[in-house]
Amino acid sequence: MLLKNRAMLSLGLRMCSTHVTTGTAVESARPSSDMSEFRSVFSKAKHIAIITGAGVSAESGVPTFRGEHEKWRKWVSQDLATPEAFSRNPSRVWEFYHYRRELVLDKKPSAVHLAIAECEARLKKQGRTVVVITQCIDDLHRQAGSKHVLKVHGSLMETRCMSCGQVTVNKRSPICAALKGKGAPGSNVADAQIPVDKLPRCEERDCHGLLRPNVVFFGETLDSHILTKVEKEIEICDLCLVVGTSSIVYPAAMFGPRVASRGVPVAEFNMSTTPKTEYFTYHFQGRCGTTLPLALAQHESEDF
Repeated sequence: MLLKNRAMLSLGLRMCSTHVTTGTAVESARPSSDMSEFRSVFSKAKHIAIITGAGVSAESGVPTFRGEHEKWRKWVSQDLATPEAFSRNPSRVWEFYHYRRELVLDKKPSAVHLAIAECEARLKKQGRTVVVITQCIDDLHRQAGSKHVLKVHGSLMETRCMSCGQVTVNKRSPICAALKGKGAPGSNVADAQIPVDKLPRCEERDCHGLLRPNVVFFGETLDSHILTKVEKEIEICDLCLVVGTSSIVYPAAMFGPRVASRGVPVAEFNMSTTPKTEYFTYHFQGRCGTTLPLALAQHESEDF
């Protein structure tokens, strides 16, 4: 298989790093920013993989939890998204994720989400495929109409029982009575210290176990079933777009370079260059909401 080093993927932990490298950098000094050239390649592609990150959600007003939004209260967000943090203080972690859930519940798909969904629907009629491989844990791709979405880091709108393992879609607001009005991010806001028995609980018969967000915490392995599907898409795609991601969260940061190592064109759309830009054929700098709709618009060679 293409992804020979499974330890780096399905057995590797979700981690944030700027030092892990993979694949071979493209020979040219820098990727092309020629949109006409990219559009020509796009018009011929039959199986397109689009890898999306937090920058896509940011187009809808969802904080990226990096830079100015890196902290929630006095904690670095990444330090709250760990199994150890949830074990030590489930109340605090649930407040953090309740805050994140409430943030995204009233957000709408951006021009990026809509362009991807429209492209998928349009190309399907031509016998071509588009798959979204997303690191985003909101539901905005599906809200926009995308059908083929692989969520590698889970979903904010799902819970998983710590006792019975049941995964359930849950879009309640608030998710439980004790979290109503909680989760404010201010640095001077005190923890609510909600008793564990008042936090979200499993509703399966005779269970009542503690629920957790069904997301992949840092330090946890990604879902092997999802990764198997991702591997297949990476193996068959003949064009890959890497959109709105910093390319520093692994193993997802490896996906684009792995495609590039097959000699398949990879185009990066981001506000700035990333540690993986040198591996790609194209780089389009600027807001994804401006660059991506142009890239995915109907090509003159397409059937009307």
